[in-house]
Amino acid sequence: MTSEVVLITGASRGIGRATAELFATRGWRVLINYYHSEAEALALRDKLRQQGCSVETFRANVTDRSQVEAMVDTCSRIFGGIDLLINNAGIANSILFQEITDSEWDRMIDVNLKSVYLCSQGVLRQMLPRKRGRIINIASIWGITGAACEVHYSAAKAGVIGLTKALAKELGPSNIQVNCIAPGVIATEMLTGFNQDELADLKAQTPLGRLGTPMEIAACAWFLASKEADFITGQVISPNGGFVI
Repeated sequence: MTSEVVLITGASRGIGRATAELFATRGWRVLINYYHSEAEALALRDKLRQQGCSVETFRANVTDRSQVEAMVDTCSRIFGGIDLLINNAGIANSILFQEITDSEWDRMIDVNLKSVYLCSQGVLRQMLPRKRGRIINIASIWGITGAACEVHYSAAKAGVIGLTKALAKELGPSNIQVNCIAPGVIATEMLTGFNQDELADLKAQTPLGRLGTPMEIAACAWFLASKEADFITGQVISPNGGFVI
């Protein structure tokens, strides 16, 4: 059993859930963060505990500094520290740019970008003195290319990519790695607004001819957390089936 600890934000569903399952079943101690989806988070915790995994949950709004600090402190108290932060919490919305309201813009930036800033600052309080740790940020292909009718989402995810690169340069001398995963079209609840024809079109636009799975993104995070990735920092890896090349 490894002694390593990972805190995963937005881990009750989708990519976050798959990532929590992968790390927990491979011996990591996992803190599952959630905010709205309590039933899903607790069900995942119980399922993993039945498999002998060391898992805890913590409800926190990751756009609120006091709640983030309480989450980090709790994780550290329970597990003795945090070796890896995976900033996965995020929301999406398809809307014409001219129709975006101030509150919709602010919420998109807060959940997708400000949370990365707050959670990263939180874990660095303990990573920096130890000169050890890793941060993996989940962005999107739309942060690389931009997407029509998702300007606020694209802007937030582009911000995550920029934050990743800059922070990697700043933290490299402290032996802390910061990397980013920019998934393509992944089969999660974020696609519930698409009809079957639209989903078929997305598959047709993907050279591999299918949507990605949450576990494939989790596997990418697993690699970035591994010893084999010790010389990788400041990078954006985009598992997207060739959708963006």
